[in-house]
Amino acid sequence: MLGSIYMMTKKQNDQRKIVLTQAHNDYAKGMNSYSLLKIHNRATSDDLVQDTFMKTWKYLARGGKIDIMKAFLYHILNQLIIDEYRKHKTTSLDVLLEKGYEPSVVDHSKRIFNVFDGKAALLLIQHLPAKYQTVMRMRYAQDLSQRNISHHRAIKKHCCGASTSRAWETKSVI
Repeated sequence: MLGSIYMMTKKQNDQRKIVLTQAHNDYAKGMNSYSLLKIHNRATSDDLVQDTFMKTWKYLARGGKIDIMKAFLYHILNQLIIDEYRKHKTTSLDVLLEKGYEPSVVDHSKRIFNVFDGKAALLLIQHLPAKYQTVMRMRYAQDLSQRNISHHRAIKKHCCGASTSRAWETKSVI
């Protein structure tokens, strides 16, 4: 059927069959191993190698010329592997459970304790000296990193860490 679509003579068709059969005999096993190494699924790997040879046949049938068959085949295979990785894959819950995924129930009690701890921390921050209140509020209420705090306050990062440490020492006195 491909011969009739791309208009090749019987001799050209036979010659291309010989070239592709020889390439399949020489490279198919190595390509299967390479594809399996990349994909980790035997069936998909075999399909990609077969697609590689089908695309190569179509290229030859259109009159394409291949200088180095091995490089050409591996180039097509690599592109198919990339396409396979980019495909959006859906996974069933049964497959996830077989792989060890355990769905968990969200425990809101921990979140409530965190809210209470946060409110207690804000009350303690109010009792700190004014120069430490801002740094502590930014660090623990707004959850900013030392880098962000130093950027907002226009101070060095290690000074921010020192202020936080001194505020903790002051808090222990309170």
